[in-house]
Amino acid sequence: MNAPEFRQQELQRAERALHETIDLRTAILVVAALAIFLYLIKPILLPFIVAGITAYVCSPLLDWLAVRTKLPRALFAVLVFLLLLGTACLVAATAGQPLFAEMRTTVSDLQGTLEQLLREANGGAPIQIFGLSIGPDTVHDAFDRARDWFSQPDHVALLTGYGLVTIIGVFLTAILLIWFLITGPSVARGLFWLVPPSRRELVSRIWARLDPALKHYFIGVAATVVYATVAAYIGLAIFLDLNHAVLLALLTGVAETLPFIGSTAVAIIAGLVALHTATGIMSIVAFTIYATVLRLSIDQVVAPLVLGRAANVHPVLIIFCFLAGAVTYGIVGVILSVPVALTVKITLETLYDDQNPATPETEAVLPKASVR
Repeated sequence: MNAPEFRQQELQRAERALHETIDLRTAILVVAALAIFLYLIKPILLPFIVAGITAYVCSPLLDWLAVRTKLPRALFAVLVFLLLLGTACLVAATAGQPLFAEMRTTVSDLQGTLEQLLREANGGAPIQIFGLSIGPDTVHDAFDRARDWFSQPDHVALLTGYGLVTIIGVFLTAILLIWFLITGPSVARGLFWLVPPSRRELVSRIWARLDPALKHYFIGVAATVVYATVAAYIGLAIFLDLNHAVLLALLTGVAETLPFIGSTAVAIIAGLVALHTATGIMSIVAFTIYATVLRLSIDQVVAPLVLGRAANVHPVLIIFCFLAGAVTYGIVGVILSVPVALTVKITLETLYDDQNPATPETEAVLPKASVR
């Protein structure tokens, strides 16, 4: 190779390196700007996220039905929407009033449970925790202040406003859902069009690996919630004969969408209710067995079975993403915490596979398990 050709190759390599650096900086700036923009509009994101995830999970079924029957995809989109809407209305009509009444009774019983536990824990004397004195009178005063807060007219107006916003959000979610179900493919094509043409092949490879993992995750979470609700109701109502079993079972199912923290909080609440109605040591032992079996069945059987590799993210990373999402984006952050972690993980895996960073030098320094 003569000198001019060598200089030309060096110039081309330098130019490619410069373009890659510019692309990386541009991607970082775009992601940062998108994160800031989403943070500013987070109060309106929840209906879009819920409707978008639901339509995304339903899209394979709609595509399969359209191909199988040769009928328009929009027809099945409308049918699926009506099925989902009818199911939601049926659940709300049959369970809404009983759940509301049971929730009020549960809160009232919870006050008595806490006061009784504090009386028995230290002979009626207050317990000192981090310099705070907590006793039966403290719990009673806290619940009284809460009742006074809810009874004030301005707070009632505030709660009424939140109720109206919730109703509007539900209707907006329904409207967005039907549009996402019908126009989902065109929305996906529009988002893909935003990707620079030079990077569309890479994004396609990333999406080919990310798409099944995300679908598997969302479907697995839904299956886990259903199993946790049914199993908790069977254990609480049939075997333990515990009060407020329906409400506690629903809370148990919903808590499975909040990794670690939600399930722990619900277990504590159910334990307090069980202690309040316990007739002896065997009742406490029975609840302990129930909680242990339910937790093990979810963590060791159901979750690995329905989530599989989609949940192959380190638990510490899941906790961090969950807390970071909750602090920055609220409920939306909680919903998207694990999907974002999966997206970052699969994106990096794809990029590292392309760049093949494992060299003899790195293999000699890094542990064998960390080299792909």
